[in-house]
Amino acid sequence: MTDLSSALAHAFDPKNAPADAMAVNAAIVRRLEDWDNWASPPAAIRQLRREGRGAFPAPVLSPRARTMTIDGPHGPIGLRIIAPDRPKGVYFHIHGGGWVLGSVDQQDPWLERFADRAGMACVSVDYRLAPEDPYPMGPDDCEAAALWIAREAKGLFGTDRMVIGGESAGAHLSVVTLLRLRDRHGIMPFRAANLHAGCYDLALTPSVRRWGTEKLVLNTRDIEMFVRHFLVRGGDVRDADVSPLHADLSGLPPALFTVGSRDPLVDDTLFMAPRWAAAGARADMEVYPGGCHVFIGFPGSNSDRCLARIEGFMAAACEA
Repeated sequence: MTDLSSALAHAFDPKNAPADAMAVNAAIVRRLEDWDNWASPPAAIRQLRREGRGAFPAPVLSPRARTMTIDGPHGPIGLRIIAPDRPKGVYFHIHGGGWVLGSVDQQDPWLERFADRAGMACVSVDYRLAPEDPYPMGPDDCEAAALWIAREAKGLFGTDRMVIGGESAGAHLSVVTLLRLRDRHGIMPFRAANLHAGCYDLALTPSVRRWGTEKLVLNTRDIEMFVRHFLVRGGDVRDADVSPLHADLSGLPPALFTVGSRDPLVDDTLFMAPRWAAAGARADMEVYPGGCHVFIGFPGSNSDRCLARIEGFMAAACEA
């Protein structure tokens, strides 16, 4: 076998899943047994998630975070910033939540860690959510915020060495933003992309379609509903601005792709990383045995290893 096939065989062999990852997965399934993301309007579900209902723990807010507002095409856009005293680089972060849920402050512990261990000034964008503000409004906000940070990073943080990235829908929006910057503005201000557990084909990859009803963070119905809400006012799932797996990926920066083997979206990463490399950019990929969707949101050995890998990747990208 090649090194890649050996690595994937190891990642997908259930015997290689850490015991703590399996315990986390079992706890999530029990926790979600009677939970339905779609039993209430999205605004109500967002509030319940902030209270610690659903798959993820309640957000732990950083006292170090500061906020600011910039102008955007659909109105003001909020930014949340966690930065060290002397940043080595800037991490433009886009949160997950299926374009419908999630919030700009739910990743504060990760961003604090990236600030402290990788020296990154972390700037997270509070983009508009569907179905109230569906496609293309969220991507438009991310594009506008990326253009703003490309102009202002040097003055704000003393460096214009930048990385873009996010989790789940945030990884999707990161790639869409890179493509828009390249195609609409003729610029590529980011040195690298950190892409965790992304959804890159809204027509749904085989792993999504075959997952079924198991509630391990999310299932097939959840992903179908997220897409439906995101595209409630239209959008072609074969359009590269909607499904970047179908895009011309040339001219994009090096990327780190990470995903768990027990993620319904695992095929999105398995398909996107080789396409990224085939287009001429470096693409590092790691599949974590037994990892659920966005497993870095839960304590455990997989999370520790993955966060350390991301820190090293971002720090290296911002070296002179």
